[in-house]
Order: sequence, then structure tokens, then C-alpha cells
Amino acid sequence: MAYTLDKLPLETLIGLVARATEVLARLDERLARSPVRDGFVERQHFADAAAALWLEGELVHLEDLVLHDAHMDIRTPTHELTRAHAVLRVRRRILSQKPDWALSREGLRELTGRGHTASAAVGVGQEGQGAGTSVVEADVRDDVEDDLLAEEFAEIDAVLARSSKILNGADVPARTLRSDERPDLIYDLDWNEEERLAEWQAVLAETRELPAVLRAAILLEAWSDIAVLQHAAWLGSLLVAALLRQDGLATNHLASLHLGAKNIPRERRRARNQPDRLLACVDAIHDAALAGLKEHDRLVMAKGQMERRLRDRRASSKLPDLVELVLSRPIVSTGMIQDGLKVSKQGALNLVGELRLREMTGRGRFRAWGIV
Repeated sequence: MAYTLDKLPLETLIGLVARATEVLARLDERLARSPVRDGFVERQHFADAAAALWLEGELVHLEDLVLHDAHMDIRTPTHELTRAHAVLRVRRRILSQKPDWALSREGLRELTGRGHTASAAVGVGQEGQGAGTSVVEADVRDDVEDDLLAEEFAEIDAVLARSSKILNGADVPARTLRSDERPDLIYDLDWNEEERLAEWQAVLAETRELPAVLRAAILLEAWSDIAVLQHAAWLGSLLVAALLRQDGLATNHLASLHLGAKNIPRERRRARNQPDRLLACVDAIHDAALAGLKEHDRLVMAKGQMERRLRDRRASSKLPDLVELVLSRPIVSTGMIQDGLKVSKQGALNLVGELRLREMTGRGRFRAWGIV
């Protein structure tokens, strides 16, 4: 079923779209010259990942997500926490690439798990076929089993390389199973994700001439209405955020659309008629930008307050490094301070006391701190 665009309530949408565009552009302009941009972006990654699971009815604590990302879990990670971390890594992946990467063919294949592993042995066989040598072609046909074995080894090597990157702390996008290797118990085989993705891409092409925020709202609503992916509904908001970045409206950050949608009542997000859902999507973009402005102002104020405590400090003091670390994470634990600043446990506690950070957990053990 083709997604319809002929009954858009433009008279109602135009004012809300202009308002959301203004707030989003103002936030991006502030971030372009902001001293806390990197910390703001990293904090938004964590907040948006937790909000993505909240919209699906799962509760993931920011504290657990931060500690899991730092490989310092205090308990066994839950399935929900692992999914939230996948959202976090995908956000970092998209922002680390060029603005047009996420919606390109290569980006969509990687983000949706449509890419296939190519083996070196198959490549050699293709080169031999290109040379037109009948002997080589015969050898390739005779060695089909060897090629399959080489492909299996290539997949094992890819898994080992991916595991090494994750253990070294690198940002690796979450791997999505290909359609030919998905178990029947978890995936509905009648759910044609390729066809649904093509339908969403058709909407992407049809809305090319519309204003950026209106286009983003339509694509958000279309992704939910078409239900492109069975188990990664959160990817649609990240792709739309990447579109806003590509269109130049949010070049200095990746909009936290899950965080904005969290403020919209479910009755509006899941309304029966399309116009109400579109209005909710526009309001979600506006609320995401508005929340970003408030968070940015809060971080700037907190940075100023903490920097006042750095006066008359010696040049070798670790307090400036702690300020940057605190601004880049919603919370920091003693272990994170030790690893980040290369200090002892007691030294980390002394620095926390000098900076007068707020204890966020209320526990005697496994404590964590953040800014007020």
C-alpha cells in the first residue's frame, strides 16, 4: 500500500513547522560556537537512547547505560540495556560519518543489516571469470565447497575483528541479522522489510521539495505507519535526525527525536487519523530542540560554576580534566574518573570533593556523581 501525501493539513502545519524550524536552527547555531558542544552531544546520545526504549515501554536507567558503555557494569546487563546501547552506538556511528551517509545506499544497508559479507576467495574467483580463462572457470566450479568454506572463515574473521573493536572501546554499529538468517520464532517471514523500506524511500523522494521540518515529520509518521523494521522501530527517528543534519538544519548535532516524542502523550502519537499524528511529530521535533536548548544552557551555567573553583590551581591539577569528563556524561563513577584521569581511587574521591559534585545514587557503594 502506497503512503498517501495528498491530504496534508498544510494550513494547520505551517505555523507549527515554522516554530519548530526556528527553535532547531537556534539550537544548532548555539552549538556551532559552544564550549560545551562535545559534552552536550554525548549527553544527548545517552538521553535519546534511554528515551527510545521508554517509548517502547522499557525502562533503562541512564546510570546503567553509562556504566555499561564504560564496561563497568555493576550487574548483569539486561536485554533492554543491550538494546539501548545499540541505539547509543548507532547514534555515534551516524554522527561520526558524513551528513549524507546514513540515507545513502551504503548507510542504509549497514544500518538495516542488509549488507552481506564478501570473501576474498569469491573475489579471486570473480577476477578469474573476468579474465575469460576457461581453466579458471572450471576450477571455480569444481571448488565451490572451498569457496563456501572460505566464506565461513571470512565471517568468523569479521566476528573476531568486531569483538576486538568492542573490547577496545571503539564505536561499532549494532549488527542486524540478514533476512536469510533470521529465526522463524522471532521474525515474521511474511514481513517483507525490503519492500517496506522501498516504500519509505519512495516517501523520502516524494517529499524532497518540502521544508526540512515538515519533511522530517512526514517521514517520522510514515516510518511508524509503514512499520518498516520488525525489531528496530527506533532506527526511523535516527534516520530522520540524520536527514535534518543532511539538510543543514542541524549540522552540529544529531536531533534527539526520541527525547522529544517522550513529551508527547501516547494518544497523540498513536492517533487514528494521519493529520493528528503529523501534528504530534512536528511537536516532537519542536520539543526535542527546546529540551536541547534548556540542557545546553544548563551545561554552560554548570561549566561556569565549576570553572570558578579552578582559580589559583596549579597547572598540573586534574580538576580541569574532571570538569570535561563530568560535562561529557550524565554521571561519572569512581572507576570512570580513575580510568579517565589516571588517578587512584582516593585521588578520584578527593577531586570529586573539591569540585563539589552531586552524588546521584544515594548509595554507600557503587556511587556516581553528576552536575547539579
